[in-house]
Amino acid sequence: MSRLTELQSNAVRELVQRSPVLVELGERFAAAGHRVHLVGGSVRDALLGRLGDDLDLTTDAHPEAVQALVGGWAEATWDAGIAFGTVGLQKNGVRIEVTTYRAEAYDRTSRKPTVAFGTTLADDLVRRDFALNAMALALPDWRAPDAFVDLFGGMQDLADGVLRTPGRPDDSFDDDPLRMLRAARFASQLGFTVAPEVDAAMTDRAERITIVSAERIRGELEKLLLGAHPRKGLTLLVDTGLAEHVLPELPALRLEIDEHHQHKDVYEHTLQVLERAIGLEDNGPDLVLRLAALLHDIGKPATRRLEPGGGVSFHHHEVKGAHLARKRLKALTFGKDVVEPVFLLTEMHLRFHGYGQHKDSPWTDAAVRRYVHDAGDQLDRLHKLTRSDCTTRNKRRAASLSAAYDDLERRIAVLTEQEELRAIRPDLNGEQIMEVLGLPPGRAVGAAYKHLLALRMEEGPHTPEQARVLLLDWWDKSRTSFEH
Repeated sequence: MSRLTELQSNAVRELVQRSPVLVELGERFAAAGHRVHLVGGSVRDALLGRLGDDLDLTTDAHPEAVQALVGGWAEATWDAGIAFGTVGLQKNGVRIEVTTYRAEAYDRTSRKPTVAFGTTLADDLVRRDFALNAMALALPDWRAPDAFVDLFGGMQDLADGVLRTPGRPDDSFDDDPLRMLRAARFASQLGFTVAPEVDAAMTDRAERITIVSAERIRGELEKLLLGAHPRKGLTLLVDTGLAEHVLPELPALRLEIDEHHQHKDVYEHTLQVLERAIGLEDNGPDLVLRLAALLHDIGKPATRRLEPGGGVSFHHHEVKGAHLARKRLKALTFGKDVVEPVFLLTEMHLRFHGYGQHKDSPWTDAAVRRYVHDAGDQLDRLHKLTRSDCTTRNKRRAASLSAAYDDLERRIAVLTEQEELRAIRPDLNGEQIMEVLGLPPGRAVGAAYKHLLALRMEEGPHTPEQARVLLLDWWDKSRTSFEH
């Protein structure tokens, strides 16, 4: 079966499942003298065999006419996008957005279009980002020989695995620079390459991405990172120069390597760590893990030192990198639920490398407790990131690191079973501390709490009586510092 034949078979299978809703809706438009087509990503996904329950349609009917046509038939409608010609509806569990043909003009200083309705389907299709998103299927009779509309070779592009624009890519990216990031996103999601002229236009116009809002850039980067082939998308961003404007820390990892001061290619290492981390995911794509893998070494350029004898060091690059990661992710408008876990993972990704380096002095139980305590709810991700960070080609070293981490995880499991490490607390709580010391809430109680927590981490659990003795001993030595 040829690739084109396979794509057509996919589409038929996918559309048969949705045909009752699509046919009924198409018949309503036809009866009113209007044309309507399934369009864009919905056609692309049908051809790829992955059509979901969110469908896009385009029509010559204006929004008010669309509202009248679906009123009483749809189970629900909404008009949040009506200013842009879009009416939303739901029927039998299928969500549909119907948009009037568009033929807008762009203000090239802001990427905000002046919305204008088109008069033909061709007007609408030519303004779309890529040819594979510029196909349409007429309704209600989507099986008719002439129902499939492919004016720009989108079907062939799907078969070839290539991204091209319907018109000149220069014009397309001048109109809407975000489309350049969408090219990288589709490269990641679909595993496709961009046509040479698209690559050239992206390179020539990379700086235009700076007129796009950080929120829109974040949205595309997020989809890129969660795609099936993020390396392809990231490589495209770096090679075209787009990454210099949206994620400059990534191309900065391409450190110059000379014959006297050798070190591994940090950029290539980073992409390998990302791929290895993806291979360890067990509940679908994990944005925090992938961002941590991508950013874990971004502190290296700022901490690079050429050492006597030809060595290269990156002392404390994990600390520098954590702060750089936090700054970049905040600038990209990621939320705290993403920013802080990535900060922590970046900061801790080297902690393990002190484990088992000297056979006679492995980590104490206290060090293991601190590792678990400091990682908190990011421990599972830290396990994955740390294992992924071993990209050495030295099989003996790789096996040694893997065995050492296996041993650390075993010890964590044993101590967790004994002591509930992830919920570790001092042996006395705040109220008990105040009762023993006869103190009201305040700085001294907080210091006592931290002292007992440190003892708990260092020595393991104590009985309440042991903890009371330790607390009173500490207070006897420390009280004078709280009385002034």
